Amino acid sequence: MSAPQPDDRYVAKLESAIEEIWDIAQRMGIDPYPVHFELVPSTIMYEFGAYGLPGRFSHWSRGKAYYRMKTEYDYGLSKIYELVVNTNPSYAFLMEQNDLLQNEVVVAHVLGHCDFFKHNVYFRSTPGNMIDKVSVNADRIRKYEYDHGTDEVERFLDAVLAIEEHVDPNTFIKRETDAEREERLRAGEQPQQRSSEYDDLWGLEKRGQQEEDERPRPRRRFPPEPEKDLLLFMAEHAPALEPWQRDILLIVREEMLYFLPQARTKVINEGHASYWHSRIIREMNLTDAEFTAFAQMHAGVLAPQRMRINPYHLGYSILEDIERRWDNPTEEEIAKFGRQPGQGRAKLMEVRETESDISLLRNYLTKELVEDLDLYLYQKDGDEWVIVEKNWEKVRDGIIASMTNFGAPYITIEDADFNGNTELLLRHHYEGQPLDLPYAEKTLEYVYHIWGRPVHIETVFEGRPVRLSYNGEKHSHALLDRTERH
Repeated sequence: MSAPQPDDRYVAKLESAIEEIWDIAQRMGIDPYPVHFELVPSTIMYEFGAYGLPGRFSHWSRGKAYYRMKTEYDYGLSKIYELVVNTNPSYAFLMEQNDLLQNEVVVAHVLGHCDFFKHNVYFRSTPGNMIDKVSVNADRIRKYEYDHGTDEVERFLDAVLAIEEHVDPNTFIKRETDAEREERLRAGEQPQQRSSEYDDLWGLEKRGQQEEDERPRPRRRFPPEPEKDLLLFMAEHAPALEPWQRDILLIVREEMLYFLPQARTKVINEGHASYWHSRIIREMNLTDAEFTAFAQMHAGVLAPQRMRINPYHLGYSILEDIERRWDNPTEEEIAKFGRQPGQGRAKLMEVRETESDISLLRNYLTKELVEDLDLYLYQKDGDEWVIVEKNWEKVRDGIIASMTNFGAPYITIEDADFNGNTELLLRHHYEGQPLDLPYAEKTLEYVYHIWGRPVHIETVFEGRPVRLSYNGEKHSHALLDRTERH
């Protein structure tokens, strides 16, 4: 089908289709946020895709992402059908170059996303006015560029964006503040007051305790527990940052925390949206030609890929399998779990509220699905890619491992006064995947730019514990024995 220009007739038809799709979705039981749809040209779509949200602060990496997506689109290698923003109300952008049926499918897909945003537990803490927030953040950074120079601000942003993934997503867990910790420790060191005829004996104990307290104590490590949130810790404790630099750290952290729920739920979110667009479109009064075009588009979106997981395909397949199993439980499942037939749709609603990608795969990726989807683990052997594992449990666990910490290395701050010299010691929690050495060294330079003092990271390389260090002038590597590791 050829793509018409978005004239008044096209817009009127699209508006009518949006109302129809909304009504069908409501009847089928999904409950999305209100959605504001806008038709935009492809250039705007790829600009929003590069920035993640309309109105975010500028950085050269956004332009790089824009031209990569635009080039892939121009050469027919990929296409963004839609972009939806998780706010209340939500905003969705439809591409002018899409034909009417394509945008109808996109609208149905968007409603699935907005239903997921509204009900999934991992999105509960995301602010509903994030577009306003990022606009304010961009204004602040533009002011810093005016006050301190564009080059200076961009260099600092380069450093911060290099470690932007290293935040703690568990923001709903209340952390003990430094002041609270000091107060607790002081309270714990106070001797207990006694009043009895044996006070003189207790006094001997107190004098002994006082003598012990006067002895030199080992240095108390700071932070007392490993810290995963590198951006927050450095914003609060980096020794020589200017206020504007601390603010930029907090801006990048705030925006990264907004995107984290989407990173944690990519498979289930896209599966949920694909499931609902397929059900909604089936209820529309389409011609045979339109149904054929829809089937081709749907198959293209869900097509498995050779070298990586297609989240649309995997999520959709798992959700359809859940519906089938809960609609038609086996006799064993009825006897063992009390599962009743016809509960598939209700189970899907439960899953969309409580699961992330990791828990979805852990709980619902079965042996039969792994075999049906022909999933396997592979690695490069010389110049060839070879399959190394087809055991369904190891395949499942391997996919889950690749999603842990959003695919980024798990790094914590171990000591912010290492060597008693305000040096920063990081630790890579090695789980079989080594750091890329040149990449790690470059990242240490960025961390040094923020911290302002020598920085170190302990990891495992070629099976041996090592410490990588950077002092502002040169890199160094040191092999560690087991007693030296922190």
